[in-house]
Parts: sequence; structure tokens; C-alpha cells
Amino acid sequence: MVVEVEAGHTPGTTMPPDVPEQAAEPVADRAADRSAAPPAPRWWSHPDGPGGHGFRLAPDPGAPPPGPSDRPSAVVPIRPSAPRDGRAAGSRAPRSTLHQSVRIAVGAVVAVLCAGLLGGCIGALVQGTRQGGRITLQSASEAPVPRSPGTTASIVRAVLPGVVYLSVSASGTMTTGTGIVLDGAGHILTNNHVVAPLGSAGRTTVTFSTGQRHPAALVGRDVGSDLAVLQVKGVSGLHPLALGSADRIEVGDPVVAIGAPFGLQGTVTSGIVSARDRPLTSGGTNSGAGLAYLDALQTDAPINPGNSGGPLLDAAGTVVGVNTAIRSADSDSSDPFGVTDDSGSIGLGFAIPVDQAMRVAEQLINTGHAGHTVLGATVDLTYQGGAEVTAVAGQGGADPALRPGDVVVALDGGPVTSGDDLAALVRGRAPGATVVLTVLRDGRTRELPVPLHSTRRDDGANTV
Repeated sequence: MVVEVEAGHTPGTTMPPDVPEQAAEPVADRAADRSAAPPAPRWWSHPDGPGGHGFRLAPDPGAPPPGPSDRPSAVVPIRPSAPRDGRAAGSRAPRSTLHQSVRIAVGAVVAVLCAGLLGGCIGALVQGTRQGGRITLQSASEAPVPRSPGTTASIVRAVLPGVVYLSVSASGTMTTGTGIVLDGAGHILTNNHVVAPLGSAGRTTVTFSTGQRHPAALVGRDVGSDLAVLQVKGVSGLHPLALGSADRIEVGDPVVAIGAPFGLQGTVTSGIVSARDRPLTSGGTNSGAGLAYLDALQTDAPINPGNSGGPLLDAAGTVVGVNTAIRSADSDSSDPFGVTDDSGSIGLGFAIPVDQAMRVAEQLINTGHAGHTVLGATVDLTYQGGAEVTAVAGQGGADPALRPGDVVVALDGGPVTSGDDLAALVRGRAPGATVVLTVLRDGRTRELPVPLHSTRRDDGANTV
């Protein structure tokens, strides 16, 4: 601060106690030309100094213009007098320094935040550029929670790499299904109606649990059993699934189904075995895939379109069946495979027993074709209440046990209500086995042991 002392004013004149020294300056002196003022002291806080635009006072319009005698003879910079409260005259400097320190601190914080934000943006940009413009978020790694053997989670964790998902393009349509990895050579078991939905095989692409995709070639397919085998070549690290036996399955045993219902890959459902030896006819004249006879396992594990060809697993994680068909609430009874958009699970699912599936798969892998197990008889498909035999073919010249007119009402104790039932139950058995047929002949019930054999001929739906 610069205090101008008027010429003729005696320094040390007592000022009013409540009026600052600056208030005693005459107006004319305040309007004096400040061009002759000396440089501002170093402790001046305003950047414009005492002559800056923010501190120039307008001249008093009522005051006469200053004359030569009115100019101060000297301009003496002095320090302000000490405040009355005894504080040091320089006490205002620390306040300015404090304000300046606060501003510096705030500026530093803002600078650090901006630098962090800028660095994060640059890092994200570099990471995104490395990945073709996409950013991969890394989740925190967590150790897997221990699971007891036999739980659904432990089963799924072990078998999921051995389940594959199929996309088939055939005759201008696209269908999906599921497959089971059989061996390290790349053989995959699935349903015939998956690879040939309209009767002819299409181009199949396999998607593994890792998300990798690979084309597959058809090894062979069998309409009568609704089974097919594919193969992927040049793929390492395959995880074949362990195969069990449906013969050890009891009604009520827990099972797990894995597949891609409606394209939702890796879907897991669970339930129980609802029935065994359930004769089932799939396909038919309205299905391009053809007619199949199945001696099926029934389960209430939810199975939907897209589950076809996937595994049905027991509590040990071994395959006991190949999920194939459902009974849905859809009124369209011509869709036993459940592939229409309106169909869905109502708890009635069916799987081909793995024993039958593997017999067919081995033949398809070794020869490209599969034979059927038969009795060597012809039945009337319109007859109700059993399977009426209309003709019998002798095997090896031996006298056949069955005769025309016999009505088969049971096989190995299981009921037979139609010719389709008999065909399904017979094809579920292995060739060379002997079954016990319960027949009605001449009004009497007889138990007849009948050997089974294999044939590659398909003489029609009424041949068993």
C-alpha cells in the first residue's frame, strides 16, 4: 500500500480512532496524477499494482484542478501502522499465503484426477486397439466351490466338455441339435433326424463347449433306430464321455440331461427315470426323417427341441441314453420329435438306451450301415390288443415257434398292445438273444422262447 503524505501535513497528527489513515487523505490528493508514483512494493497482492484498473479512483468533480502548489513535494512509501489489537503489521501476508497454498493444493488434486482419468482412457484405448476395437473385462478369479461327488454340479463339470452342439443346413432350412463325443478320433453320436431332418443329410457344423466351431462329416445314419454318427478331423483335446448301461437303471433313479433346447447351448436339466422299455414309434409318414422304433427310457427331466442327440446321464456321470423324443402338449401328433415352435416339455421325454445306441454306432463306424434286430415275422398293424402274426419266416430251416394267427401280448413280461410295440421292443434287444413271448393261440396262453437275429433288409413297417 502507498500512502501519500500531503505537503504541509505534520506527520504524527492524531487521526480519529475509528477512521483508517487512508480516509484522512484529501480528495484532491486522491485524484492527483499517479503517473509519478513509484513502483509498487513487493507485498502488493493485486497483479495490476496500485495503478491498476481495478484501483484507479475517479477525480472529484467538485474539487478545483490542482495547481502547481498543490502537488506533493514528495511521495514517501511507508508501512501501515500496527493494528490496534497488537497484531504485526505483516499479518495480512500470511493470509494471502494461506489462500495461495489452498489454491495450489486444490489445483494439484484436480491435476492428479485429470491425469488418472487421462491415463485410464489411454489404457482403455490401447487395450481396445489390441483387440480389434473391443474391450475384454477381466473378472476376479475365484476358486471353485467344492462339490460332493454325485451332485448335479459335479456331474456337469466333468461331462460338459464331451457334449457338442450341432447346426445343420439342409434343403434351405437350419436345424439344431446335440451330440456326444465317443472317442479321440472325433466320432460324434447324435440322432438321424438331427442330421437329416427332411430325409437327406445336410452340412453340419459342430460347436464345442469352448465355443470353437468345426465342420463335421457324416459317417453313417440309420433311420430305423434314429441314430447317426459324425466325425470331426484335425481336432485335438477331445473329451469322450463315459458310457454306462441302461440295464442297470431302475425306475426312480436320478438322471441329468444336457443339450441346446431352442439353441440355448449348455442347458442342464434333471429328473428321474419314469419308465423303462417304453415302446415308442417316432417319425412316420409326416416326418421327412423316416419311421423309427424305439425301446425307450422315459424321463421327466425337461427335454425340448434342440436336446435331440444329447446325453442322458446317471448319478455317476455316465451316459445311459440318447435324448430323442418328447410328448408335448402340442395337438399336432405328427411331430413326435418335438421340433415345432409350439411344442415343449411337459415332463414326458424319451431316450434311446445307450446299449442299443452303441450297437448301432459301432456298425455305422465300421461299415457305414446298421442292421436291425428282428423276430422274422409279419404282423397286422391295424390289430388292437396285441400284435397279430400274419406270416412267419423260418430261420435256418427250423420250425418257427410262432404261427400265423398268434397274438403276441407280452415280451419278457412287458405288455405288447400293438404291432408297433412289438417292433420297438424287439429292436431294443441285441441280435442272438432269446426273448420269451406270451401269445394267445386257440384261446390259450402260451410262453414261447424265440431267438432274435439281425437283418439289413427293411421289408416294411409291419416286419418284426
